[in-house]
Amino acid sequence: MIEARHLRVLRAVAATGSFSAAGRELGCTQPAVSQQMKALEASVGTPLLVRSGRETRLTQAGEALVRHAVGILSGLTAAEEEVAAIAGLRAGRVRLVSFPSGSSTLVPTALAALRAAHPGTRVSLEEAEPPRSVELLREGDCDIALAFRYERATDDGAPAGSAESEWDDLVARPLLTDRLVALVPERHRLARVRSVAIGDLADEPWIAGCPRCRGQLVQVCERAGFTPRIDFATDDYPAVVGLVGAGLGVAVLPELAIESVRPRGARAIALEPAVRREIVALTLPDLAQVPAVTATLEQLGRAARR
Repeated sequence: MIEARHLRVLRAVAATGSFSAAGRELGCTQPAVSQQMKALEASVGTPLLVRSGRETRLTQAGEALVRHAVGILSGLTAAEEEVAAIAGLRAGRVRLVSFPSGSSTLVPTALAALRAAHPGTRVSLEEAEPPRSVELLREGDCDIALAFRYERATDDGAPAGSAESEWDDLVARPLLTDRLVALVPERHRLARVRSVAIGDLADEPWIAGCPRCRGQLVQVCERAGFTPRIDFATDDYPAVVGLVGAGLGVAVLPELAIESVRPRGARAIALEPAVRREIVALTLPDLAQVPAVTATLEQLGRAARR
């Protein structure tokens, strides 16, 4: 194996014409230069230098290796400088995947702060709901996935708490707890109450959200003793608000979603007992050590605390 330090010594010997001059240039002794040249010749299996008295000249193999050494060492220097820039957050890239209400609330604040602190770090954003966002992380298509899980939620009949076990191989940074609220038309019979039990909405037509949120809605309603009649389903939160505002039904949305949409024609009411979801930022253990990923996680945490 050819080592970079040996190539640097060979290049110095070729440039200066002697071991002693190369040693002075490199800041080491003449015997040290001689030892490294012997090691390099042993690794390539052929002589690289011809020593005649005080004169040292390159063999044909030595000339060939010096030619390649120039490109190799310059490329290595460029690589070292680029890695140092990434480690020092003067450069770097983070691929972030977020669900829509996180993209419109937490992400802008976090990325603005990240750009101000580390302008050389670039972040790309793609939207996906969990579990797809978590799949993208495991498949290597993103570096951070903003995701959520519901309290007491189950997936496909799995026992409560299974969502947490699904993430055991990931680094999960909790960001905030997001409470669900009921959304009713402004002229609804319950529009002026301070809080409502989900069972009070049992006979209403429903507008449901993303598949994961839809499954959570059905579970919560079934625990309250009824199955919701879902007339409309859409992943688009503004569309949910618009349908409710038009008097076409009621919905349950996270507060984070309400924060990102102006609920015209609709009123948000607290649900009792409370239904919550935990918002987390997920990454892989190795990626958690990458400075740009660490900095992005930190800014997401700060954005959630505001």
